[in-house]
Amino acid sequence: MIDERPLRRTEAAEYITAKFGIPCSPKTLAKLACVSSKGPPFRKAGRFPLYSRQGLDDWALAKFGPEIRNTAEIRQAA
Repeated sequence: MIDERPLRRTEAAEYITAKFGIPCSPKTLAKLACVSSKGPPFRKAGRFPLYSRQGLDDWALAKFGPEIRNTAEIRQAA
């Protein structure tokens, strides 16, 4: 299967917000790309960062903690 076309930063932020319900802005992705290694992976095409959907999916899913039934379980899950 051929991978879908990569997403520009604005599209990537919209994709994360729509698919996972995680608020995300292009400015956040830009900051993560410059000052952190905790952002989603991307490639550069000239001066344009391009994000794969798989990379975005993996990054977003890694942000989720385990499922819990109440806040007391947070300490047990850690």
